[in-house]
Amino acid sequence: MKKIGYYLMSSASLLVLPVVASAQLADSASGGPFERLLLNILDFTNGVLIPFIIAIGFLVFVWGMFMYFIAGGANEEKKEKGKSLMIWAILGFVLIIIFWGVINLLTESTGLENDELRNIPQVEVNP
Repeated sequence: MKKIGYYLMSSASLLVLPVVASAQLADSASGGPFERLLLNILDFTNGVLIPFIIAIGFLVFVWGMFMYFIAGGANEEKKEKGKSLMIWAILGFVLIIIFWGVINLLTESTGLENDELRNIPQVEVNP
């Protein structure tokens, strides 16, 4: 019987929790300096970092093709090294595309896809 009362009290407190959490007003859509920081990080990641890593992966893949087809003609060791480089480059492409997807998922889920945060709670200061 005590367990039922405990579960009822826990569920009742969970029902009151949204009322307590929504005590602040969300009038403004500006996130302030934190929003600027997040936008700068996302712009750098999507505009510079990911294309740079993809370019490095492409160069490694091309070098692996060179090692496999041209430099490794009759040399099995060079062919194996070229094959290994191509496999690692493909794995790198897959991982960077997954990373890019996670960044874009976070961008869309936090409301940063349109360069502004929506419904940011702010504390109003009355003088």
